[in-house]
Amino acid sequence: MRFFLFNFIGLFCSVAFFTSCKKAASNQSNEVVNNTPFLLAGSSINGESFSKDLISYDVNTTPNIVLRFNKKINRTIAANAIVLLKNGNESVKLNYSFLQNDSAVSIVAQASLAYLTKYILSIDNSLQSESKQTLSIPVSMGFITTMDSTDKFPVLTEAALLDTVQKATFNYFWNFGHPISGMARERNTSGDIVTSGGTGFGIMALVVAVERNFISRSEGLARMKTIVSFLQNKAKRFHGAFPHWLNGITGDVVPFSIKDNGADLVETSFLIAGLLSARMYFSGLNTEESTLRNNINLIWDAVDWNWFRQNNQQTLYWHWSPDYQWDLNLKISGWNECLITYVLAASSNTNAIPRETYLNGFARNGSMKNNAVYYNYKLPLGPELGGPLFLSQYSFLGIDPRGLSDPFADYQEQVVNHSLINYNYCINNPKMYWGYSQNCWGLSASDIPNGYSASSPTNDLGVIAPTAALSAFPFTPKESMQALKFFYYKLGDKLWTEYGFVDAFKLQDLWFSTSTLAIDQGPSIIMIENYRSGLIWKLFTACPEIKNGLKKLGFTAPYL
Repeated sequence: MRFFLFNFIGLFCSVAFFTSCKKAASNQSNEVVNNTPFLLAGSSINGESFSKDLISYDVNTTPNIVLRFNKKINRTIAANAIVLLKNGNESVKLNYSFLQNDSAVSIVAQASLAYLTKYILSIDNSLQSESKQTLSIPVSMGFITTMDSTDKFPVLTEAALLDTVQKATFNYFWNFGHPISGMARERNTSGDIVTSGGTGFGIMALVVAVERNFISRSEGLARMKTIVSFLQNKAKRFHGAFPHWLNGITGDVVPFSIKDNGADLVETSFLIAGLLSARMYFSGLNTEESTLRNNINLIWDAVDWNWFRQNNQQTLYWHWSPDYQWDLNLKISGWNECLITYVLAASSNTNAIPRETYLNGFARNGSMKNNAVYYNYKLPLGPELGGPLFLSQYSFLGIDPRGLSDPFADYQEQVVNHSLINYNYCINNPKMYWGYSQNCWGLSASDIPNGYSASSPTNDLGVIAPTAALSAFPFTPKESMQALKFFYYKLGDKLWTEYGFVDAFKLQDLWFSTSTLAIDQGPSIIMIENYRSGLIWKLFTACPEIKNGLKKLGFTAPYL
């Protein structure tokens, strides 16, 4: 009995000790749980992962957002602590549904969200768990809604659409042309700053406008007389070459940079190419048109191309300054947008350069060749993946690349394949920028957020420049038309202005430029016209001097 009692007492103590230990362990466990921070454990939007580290794109306008926490939520506080902000500041009215025994919440907006808009879901640390713990780490997550797929303007025939784009874009040069000089302003915020190269593009655009009956021939002739008179009598020139920028009232140099306050031979080339195209177009026998042609010839013949060889070197130099002389020391060497400079320099009636200057200076004795294959397209010339598209556009506003070749390249192959490489790069989109597609492509020099850059496959900043695809129309007509329709119909509320398309946009950041630039508006009009009728190609290559210059440099083409 004593043995039994002893054992009973021992057993009782053991049970009590075990039970006591178990309670202690339980209390310790509860204490650990209670001290665990209250955190967001996971989130999704329309069933897809939704993270504070990444923006979600292409979200529909009625998204369902689910937030999962590691503890039950205090329902009474959730509506104040979990908010959705349109563009980061405007609160959106929400409905909240609690799930998983109150450890999750489903959020749906009471009304459809706006298209193509950034929203921020914010969870601040006023959110509490059921046990009154506050959220340890506030959370902010963003998403961008899908674009509105409806057409922003009535659908036109393709011909009418091209008319619309050319006519509106021409307004940049016509309605916004400088009131004194008639020249093209650098951009829509430039005031009295006019651009020589952009004016050359604008002159080609003016010829297109007369031919398309956007303005009358007499109106076009009057504007040409204003421009040519200003260039002859007011605009500063240096050995016959014009500066990059001028004051549109006085003709004085507006420095492009500290030492670039004199001649810019490349910008002068773009201007001369425009003037020669106008000379060929205004071919009437009347006094006004005859005088215009004579005055254009005086400007053209005054350019001392050989001076820009800097002491008879076998290359051309881009700049010369009366204050800094050759300090910038920038050779014009290819492959780039400057083929036109060498063609004009070789074509001059008065100061023609020798062929060796082209071979050594621009072609670099063949070093400008590439011949690599990208996306199944051989690129005869230029940098990796072709560079920005303006390299295959500016010179060929006037020079017809169809059937054009020299010992270094087939230039039709060059411009077509460069354009297709750019197009295919955007489709492949290796940097995964939201918005790139077969309808949304084109990398070239343009404004970018907070700056300006020459975008290309090797310098891809996510910025699309409408001029890139539009100015490729003669080379990629199907692909360019796809882009045009997308820019106009689907993004027209963001991109379309009284002067045509804005300079550039970046869908990923919902950034849309507010600027228009002469050097981008002009090529769009001109290249669309070259696609439609070949007008500027026919005019420029009909110049007898240009025919001679191309032959001299070793080019062959059906029109030579």
